[in-house]
Amino acid sequence: MWTFLGAILALILGFVFYGRFMERFFGADDSNPTPAIKQDDGVDFSPMPTWKVFTIQFLNIAGLGPIFGAILGAMYGPIAYLWIVLGCIFMGATHDYFSGMLSIRHGGASIPEIVGKYLGKGFQNFLRVFTLLLLIFVGVAFVSGPAGLLANLTGGGLTIWLYVIFAYYLIATLLPINKIIGKIYPLFGAALIIMALAIAGAMLVGGFSGLVVMPELSAASLANWHHHPTENILFPMMFIVISCGALSGFHSTQAPMMARTIKKESYGRYVFYGAMIAEGIVAIIWATAAMTFFGGAEGLNTTMQYDGHNPAWVVNEISVAWLGSIGAIFAIVGVIACPITTGDTAFRSARLTIADVFQFDQSNIKRRLIISIPLFAVGFILSQMDFDKIWKFLGLSNQILAVVVLWTGAMYLAKQNKAHWYLSLPAVFMTIVCASYLLVAPHKNGGLAIDAQLGIVVGIACGLLSLILFVTRIKRVALKAKVA
Repeated sequence: MWTFLGAILALILGFVFYGRFMERFFGADDSNPTPAIKQDDGVDFSPMPTWKVFTIQFLNIAGLGPIFGAILGAMYGPIAYLWIVLGCIFMGATHDYFSGMLSIRHGGASIPEIVGKYLGKGFQNFLRVFTLLLLIFVGVAFVSGPAGLLANLTGGGLTIWLYVIFAYYLIATLLPINKIIGKIYPLFGAALIIMALAIAGAMLVGGFSGLVVMPELSAASLANWHHHPTENILFPMMFIVISCGALSGFHSTQAPMMARTIKKESYGRYVFYGAMIAEGIVAIIWATAAMTFFGGAEGLNTTMQYDGHNPAWVVNEISVAWLGSIGAIFAIVGVIACPITTGDTAFRSARLTIADVFQFDQSNIKRRLIISIPLFAVGFILSQMDFDKIWKFLGLSNQILAVVVLWTGAMYLAKQNKAHWYLSLPAVFMTIVCASYLLVAPHKNGGLAIDAQLGIVVGIACGLLSLILFVTRIKRVALKAKVA
């Protein structure tokens, strides 16, 4: 119980102190008019109350990520706490803050355009395609799951529910952001937060009364508790499995959408850094709940592996057992509504990304349709693919995007003559994680499955090489500036 409380406290203190430090370090200045004010078009650029922007950002980046990912990550044991807390404060929230603030400083630009400015045209063109694919796959992943669950609950056909959800996606993507997203998403975001707090409250009541035993960090618990430790290697695989709640590149695709609605730069700390900290708290709650409910990491592994259950089943069981009929309602909202609300904003971000690439004005609905119809046609075709294949693509690609964005932020700091280490060191670490994962993960998880020790050594070499190349480029840029 004390580990759980300590983790929550650490995340809150991270927001208060490190978040404020990052805000001052970046140089947020309310005298700079934001894109929402300068470019207000009533569609995508539209100033909204900060509490709304926060809840929408939280829901966009969260969905089921900090729930499902945390449950799967908890299979590795209490060591997951360290990655969620430290990753969230020093990597994930910083990554999200710079994603949003750089977008604000560049007129609400999508992330590929920002990357192009600081890392060059090659990275820009690569990321235009890569980000677009990631957004489409996120949208597809978060339509297939809810459609299947709705088909099971109602007895209706899967295809019918796919049509229904895609129709909703199209409407939400086309309409001005303050019509649907701005009105109902804060409610779903609040529901997700209330659900997590209710689960936390139930655990604490049980913990103080002695009815449940919550996991604690200790020297003995700092091990890999996964049922297949040789296949699910602690490093690097846990750092891919737990993305939302610690560090997620997908968040950088959502930040520009909210950057177009923020009234003042000082609100960025609450919206970007704060929403990520809130997601980290949700991840801590669900990782703890999963281990506590099933009697530890071993019990969770038994349930997931030998009894054949999945995270959605775990959420439902815990919610109903601890919260009763109200818990069942929250479980439905969490497992069905939350992924849908993440999926539609993924498609909206995809539309904005394409529009930015071709500088195609989106104030007219006909112009929005020109992009959206082909986009959704591709999405519907991909929805026929096996869900597991889609999800495996997302895990690694998500963190590769985070690597690129971290290096972009580091280059921005270097060009501002500020210490780039606050972002370049996380970038090096995640470069090592992604390179190692590609080498040592089993074939079924998208890796090459070479010897683990060799793969990690090569991964470390890739991380160090990336740092050398980065520092070399900084010196070259500085030399050109001095000559000019």
